[in-house]
Amino acid sequence: MIPTSLRRPLIGLLCALGITTSSLRAGLPGFPAATHPVAGDEWHYVGGDEAGTWFSSLTDINDTNAAQLGFAWAYDMGTERGQEATPLVIDGVMYTSGVWGIVYALNAATGEVLWTFHPGIDPASARNACCDTVNRGVAVRDGVVFVASEDGRLHALDAKTGAEKWTVDTIIDRARFTYASTGAVLLTSDSVVIGNSGADLGDGSTRGYISAWDIRTGAFKWRFFTVPPAPGQPFEHPELEMAAKSWAPDHDGRYQNGGTVWDGLSYDAETDQIVFGTANASPYSRVKNAGERHDDLFNASIIAVNAKTGRMNWYYQETPGDAWDYDAVQKFVFANLPVGGGQPRRVVMQASKNGFFYTLDLKTGKLLSADPFAYVNWAKGVDLATGRPVFTEVADYSAKPKNVYPSWAGAHTWNPMSFSPKTGLVYIPTVDQPNVMVNLEANKGKLRHLEGFFNANGIIPDDTYDEATLSRLFGPLPTKAELQKERGKTSLVREVLKAWDPVARKVVWEQVTSDRNRGYDGGVLSTAGNIVVQGRGDGTLRVYNAATGAELAAIQTGSHIMAAPMTYRIGGVQYIAVQVGYGGVGISYPITPADIAYRNRNTNRILVFKLGGGPVPQPEPRPDPFTYPAPPPSRATAAKIAHGEAKFTEYCSRCHMFGPGVTPDLSRLPKDIHGMFNDIVLGGALAGNGMAPMGDMVSKYDVDAIHAYLIDTQRKGYEAQRKKK
Repeated sequence: MIPTSLRRPLIGLLCALGITTSSLRAGLPGFPAATHPVAGDEWHYVGGDEAGTWFSSLTDINDTNAAQLGFAWAYDMGTERGQEATPLVIDGVMYTSGVWGIVYALNAATGEVLWTFHPGIDPASARNACCDTVNRGVAVRDGVVFVASEDGRLHALDAKTGAEKWTVDTIIDRARFTYASTGAVLLTSDSVVIGNSGADLGDGSTRGYISAWDIRTGAFKWRFFTVPPAPGQPFEHPELEMAAKSWAPDHDGRYQNGGTVWDGLSYDAETDQIVFGTANASPYSRVKNAGERHDDLFNASIIAVNAKTGRMNWYYQETPGDAWDYDAVQKFVFANLPVGGGQPRRVVMQASKNGFFYTLDLKTGKLLSADPFAYVNWAKGVDLATGRPVFTEVADYSAKPKNVYPSWAGAHTWNPMSFSPKTGLVYIPTVDQPNVMVNLEANKGKLRHLEGFFNANGIIPDDTYDEATLSRLFGPLPTKAELQKERGKTSLVREVLKAWDPVARKVVWEQVTSDRNRGYDGGVLSTAGNIVVQGRGDGTLRVYNAATGAELAAIQTGSHIMAAPMTYRIGGVQYIAVQVGYGGVGISYPITPADIAYRNRNTNRILVFKLGGGPVPQPEPRPDPFTYPAPPPSRATAAKIAHGEAKFTEYCSRCHMFGPGVTPDLSRLPKDIHGMFNDIVLGGALAGNGMAPMGDMVSKYDVDAIHAYLIDTQRKGYEAQRKKK
């Protein structure tokens, strides 16, 4: 047995020599080692290890042979939605989750299915989820698989058979229809912890919290609320009394205040604390000027709580008074780094949605650094003494539209970043795009509400930015040429893979992965083989040199890749695996011709690669997305059609954009669907397919007007189609 006093220095030396295995501890050369197992032959956590590094010590696939990577096997998941989970591999079995929270157990060497579990939820609950019916992964311990289904239930399954051992309902108020759970569950020493989402939808009637459940029995242990209750209601725990003082005394309690925890739960065994981020306020767009802004704790914040008691150890608010949808729920990485000079210390790192890379002391929450890793114009920087951002005039869009960088989609969102102890770099899938933030009331357009944006909107100026149509709906907007001036020759909308040095606090290298339009490119894996692996919306799985960023391989999979890859070794063979499928927040946008999902069916698969493998089998081609069926006759007036356009934009466009996508294109409806349109929207005739009834949100006249607008759009497309032929 190695004495404790010698164990860490020895492990650090071994890591420096590259002698890392799954039984060793990760550490930067010369720095104290971390206290989590490095992912090696197996992949025990969604992020590879408890520190969430998405790093593996395996070296069989490396910077000298990555070009030989090819297809090993695939598994068809039987769905066609968004895939955001990273699989686990334990004792030769691959465990992962798909849409709704379906769980799959496969032979990790062959892809043979061992069992599947379907949570059996009501498909109509798809309306609850902000951004598709996605799920971000399972957790496994002591022969039990844990998963959160989309309807907010927590399930414990037998790892050998998939049989359900227990299930609990984690939602505190089923009357609040916007609650959903899409994130990966978190395991501590004795608990299963889960959050939820919903602060963007409906009337914003969700209140953020995380809850802990006994890992053996599912018995409730504790709950931590992230925001105070409605004014006049009792505080469930002491932290809320302090938080309430940061809210305006007259804020509307109907909105439940938001602050949901929909992703990014992390556990540090050294300090026995759970670290998590919180989402936007609800509503977040109260368009106050700087003098009226309130902090609204604990929205857009990082919080650390004691894993045993659920009481808060510390918090740091990244975006006080968030009015731009800058959630702070992006995944965290723990490491031992000499940030700020001096001796290495245990830190937590996050590339935030708001464009700043934050490093904090993990034990105390002290802010050590905050630097922009992407183009940012809403703040000049962050004052390290106060921890507060220094706002610019661009941040205030209350009187007129402002082009704000980054957009509400974030400079970095749920797509995992990776930290390599070998290079000391963090690899960030970065979204470099703005949105034109509009106060709907002040800008005097047709719209006063937009589902998911409350009384504002953030319009992405990509190739679909049609100033004439958008200005008719939202009021006067800047032209594309005016917006382009700020960035010169740099595209307004693009994605970039960036290698960030968290100690030197700078970008070391970068690769543009999508240009002109957002590609919804994937999360990142790095390994001790000096490689970085990322999938793209164009269907390619790309491999880069981790030190220089040079591209080593590009494999066409035929499928859109959003999830982060992982790697493992069985029988002496190293594999790289990734789940594929377009969806998530991408359902809010039409798929562009540059995206592989524009041409191929969105078949959800698990793809596995190895050295010496062959070409990847391609999905079937997508049927022509631009064929317009003959529309039914309509006598709707121009006024009714215009009303329908506004209501469609307000309530339907979040999911049903025109063009190929995950959800149906309503401008190309077949005859039978036209005949039952009202039954679908008001009566829930297709609730089993995920289309819940909307009678509580729109009137019959609204639905008739929406239908008239869709028929008119289809007629124009059909006539243009006939002329072209």
